[in-house]
Amino acid sequence: MEVSEYLQLAVDLAQRSGEIMRSHFGLSMKKEWKADHSPVTETDLAINALVLKEIKARFPDHSILAEEGDDFSHESEYVWICDPVDGTHNFAHGIPTAVFALALTRNGDPLLSAIYDPFLDRLFHAEKGKGAFLNGERIHVTESPSLQRTVIGMGKLSGVRDLISFYRVARPHGIRFVTGLSTHYMAALVAAGEFSAALFGGTSPHDITASTLLVQEAGGTVTDLFGNLPERYDRDMQGQLYSNRAVHEELLAILQSVHNT
Repeated sequence: MEVSEYLQLAVDLAQRSGEIMRSHFGLSMKKEWKADHSPVTETDLAINALVLKEIKARFPDHSILAEEGDDFSHESEYVWICDPVDGTHNFAHGIPTAVFALALTRNGDPLLSAIYDPFLDRLFHAEKGKGAFLNGERIHVTESPSLQRTVIGMGKLSGVRDLISFYRVARPHGIRFVTGLSTHYMAALVAAGEFSAALFGGTSPHDITASTLLVQEAGGTVTDLFGNLPERYDRDMQGQLYSNRAVHEELLAILQSVHNT
């Protein structure tokens, strides 16, 4: 099957999931708290169930990694990776900045991704070798080589590297930081040329893989927080640094300086 046919399914699931997010959104939302102290809502579970049902019905030999329950085998050639509501903290407290995120990998290599903001109807998608798009229009990272007066997003600050200390060291460079958005949304804004970079201190593929391909196809550079390329994108990783390429090495140098102090 052509990758574009898989992409059609990813886009359809993004739009259907967005409808669920909009219909369930509001204040005083019921939520449960998981062992890692993150919330889960009925929306997360409903979208997770939808994704598993539709993909397994169409492609029973494919595996699925999803945040709220999956169907995964290490032997699978094709693995779908889903975050049903990326930014659940915000979503669950009435802040409309969450997105749906879905990627497909083959032998650990990302083939396509779809990231959808249902509140502003922003659908980002990418297909390997064919570019990155927002609502059908091609997008590119910014070409600015300077960290001064730039905007950088950060998520999961106390993960695989100390991003709180990174913030303290990097802020005098003239950087303006944004935190609290979903990881995939911040990376999507790198792809769209609004942010120069985004850093994420977590390890889970459902937080990383979809936005990795989007930024790469928009002309950016993506490594883990140690400057390395993960061997596979359907396994845990060592955080992620998404950038416009021009500022990547400078940010890695700041990260390393923090590590050495």
